[in-house]
Amino acid sequence: MTAPFVHPYIPNTAPESRAAMLAAVGAASVDEFYADVPETLRLDRSLDLPAPFLAEQDLARHVRGLLAKNRSTEERLSFLGAGTYNHYVPAVVDEVIGRSEFLTAYAGEPYEDHGRFQALFQYQSLMAELLEMDVVNVPVYDGYQATATGLTMSGRLTGRGRVLVVSDVLPAKLAKVHDYVRAHLTLEHVPSVNGTADVEGVRAALGDDVAAVWVETPSATGAVEAALQEIADAAHTAGAVLVVGTDPIGYGVLTPPSASGADIVTGDIQSLGLHQWFGGAHGGFIAVHDDPAFVMEMPSRLFGLATTDVPGEYGFGDVAYDRTSFAHREEGKEWVGTAAALWGIAAGVYLALMGPAGMAELGEVLLARTRYAQQALAAVPGVSLDDDAVHLREFTVSLPVPAAEVVTALRARGIEPGVVVGEHRLLVCVTELTSQADIDTLAGALAAVVAPELAEEQK
Repeated sequence: MTAPFVHPYIPNTAPESRAAMLAAVGAASVDEFYADVPETLRLDRSLDLPAPFLAEQDLARHVRGLLAKNRSTEERLSFLGAGTYNHYVPAVVDEVIGRSEFLTAYAGEPYEDHGRFQALFQYQSLMAELLEMDVVNVPVYDGYQATATGLTMSGRLTGRGRVLVVSDVLPAKLAKVHDYVRAHLTLEHVPSVNGTADVEGVRAALGDDVAAVWVETPSATGAVEAALQEIADAAHTAGAVLVVGTDPIGYGVLTPPSASGADIVTGDIQSLGLHQWFGGAHGGFIAVHDDPAFVMEMPSRLFGLATTDVPGEYGFGDVAYDRTSFAHREEGKEWVGTAAALWGIAAGVYLALMGPAGMAELGEVLLARTRYAQQALAAVPGVSLDDDAVHLREFTVSLPVPAAEVVTALRARGIEPGVVVGEHRLLVCVTELTSQADIDTLAGALAAVVAPELAEEQK
């Protein structure tokens, strides 16, 4: 893994340079830097790479060939979700974020502000209105980091170290949150019941060492938490913070978590005017009430009205800057790096364009399409819904045949039916871009795959 290699253009690959660097940090070898990486994850061999191309044009042709194998969700009938969603992106969103004053600066940070701070202040204000919260940050990397930071804030606020995870969480999100908080928080799972939180189980697990109760709504399976107020009351009685991870796309019609007792609301803005692409553009938000105890624990940047050097003159800029690692550096409470500022501007444009009426209409469409898809797939012989909860955009079904076989069969027909989440379970996602005819096509194709298998079993 660390065999000596002297690169002709990189000076620190020379043996004497490497030895001097290792001596400076007190390491015997480069291998020591990988001590935290489990042995099972190490390759312990050279990468299996093709021979280098002799000319740049040959490499360019090779890469074009690889990229040509990709198929976007705009080319196929797709029911893929699981954290990155295929919502409609109005043309004006791409037009605005393509402007040079927003697009070209590092992290959206021009040396002269040409409206960026105001655009992000407006994004924060629109998000706060949608979420019925008072303070929303400039976006961080993604919703995974935002939720992990919300939980970390709860640990600092309470001085406690246990977090109850009471919803079904996307495995990738759970893994990233665990990596982020494991040094100071322990995640303890309270199994869900019928798709949503087990309130009695939550009450039984609470104690004076619990920093936060973590609820995901919609959950990893799209289930909307119906007992959020009960969970909030139980958490607050035990002195814990209620942290809610969510997707804001449905809050034109759904009651925001803040109205049901949430203290910290976090999530991802990908659904708000950001393309699905090949993994999406992502940005994380953290929202709190206007409570200094919570606001001053937010490590990320906040933009608001600020004074200038000219008496009586105001502009848009950082507020409560002393909270951040930018101000404190290594003494900061929590390190925050490059913001996803451009995506915040995109989400702000999207929300301004949609308005309350547009978000309400979108929410109604999503709920209606989701329910129609549930009914259509459950009508296929041998297929059943996994729970009775209200779902937004996503749900899981149990199949009489292996889910992987269904994906393979339908993919051959140009359909991506969903994400395999169990041997016989499939996570299906619909958005406003999924028509009733699209859902009927999926149901028909699924029936064509399942029916022969059922007939064979019944012989």
